[in-house]
Amino acid sequence: MREPPFWRTDGGRSSGSVVRALLTPLSWIYGWATARRIRKAEPLDPGIPVICIGNLTLGGTGKTPVAQTILTRLSDMGYRAHALSRGYGGALKGPVQVDPSTHSAREVGDEPLLLARVAPAWISRDRPAGALAAVAASAQVLVLDDGHQNPTLRKQFSFVVIDGETGWGANKVFPAGPLREPVATGLARADAVIVMTRNADTLPDYRGLGLADLEIPVLHAWLAPTQAPPRGSLVAFAGIGRPQKFFDALNAAGADLSETGQFADHHPYSKGDLKRLQRLAKAHKSALITTEKDWVRLPTAMQDEVTAWPVRAEFANPAAVDGLLRDMMDASASGR
Repeated sequence: MREPPFWRTDGGRSSGSVVRALLTPLSWIYGWATARRIRKAEPLDPGIPVICIGNLTLGGTGKTPVAQTILTRLSDMGYRAHALSRGYGGALKGPVQVDPSTHSAREVGDEPLLLARVAPAWISRDRPAGALAAVAASAQVLVLDDGHQNPTLRKQFSFVVIDGETGWGANKVFPAGPLREPVATGLARADAVIVMTRNADTLPDYRGLGLADLEIPVLHAWLAPTQAPPRGSLVAFAGIGRPQKFFDALNAAGADLSETGQFADHHPYSKGDLKRLQRLAKAHKSALITTEKDWVRLPTAMQDEVTAWPVRAEFANPAAVDGLLRDMMDASASGR
């Protein structure tokens, strides 16, 4: 879905405030249902540490690139780290291990395909069943992508990822705003916070986000391209939580964008979409470029015509991240 404008500030106009006020009773119900589900659950302990990479808002904050980086750092420490995802957008219910060479995004979802590039990855609508499948496959630690509001697994450590630019939006719970639950409630279950900014030079507004006095670690990270964009005129398109972030990043990297196209998050590209993009590129005498997450959702026949621009999550203090992970693994090994 595309984020409605009233989830954010409305520039002083009253229309957004009115819509949020009308939807607030539904927000109370949604928040109550989420809190009750978490409170009533009896989480499964799979026998290995579970590290959750979650957020408090709907839409993209950079969770999957962060999960990729955490998986890589755990692997570099010598641990057999596996990823677990619900497989949003995929037809398979799982548990099934993702094979990037045979599975498509229509089967397993786009994010699991990206996770499977750096570590063994599993999808399962039933998270406990997926966790047990990973344990049976010799996983030593599990990285749960997008599970902060899922109470079915016992979590050893929970990172909450925040978009430092959009923050909490109107600070209202869905459907009046982008929050999955009240900020204070969600942060109370977190062990660390990761604030994502547009680049290394953009510092988070910790006080504006209400994080200045938080008693848990608050880390600064950003998405950095792993290569320069192609030379020449480009038509960029994206179906992610905030497509404009992708276009801004390309511009900042020196790309020559002749046109852009925005789609809803996890958009399943149709033949009509692809033909329109091809016509647009031809009209502008441009090449097509998109995110890795979008690229894996394209039909195989189309992928050769589109460049995927890869990014990775980088931390301002990677040693602090490693220290948190080591402490967590040590505590788990000692039974604390």
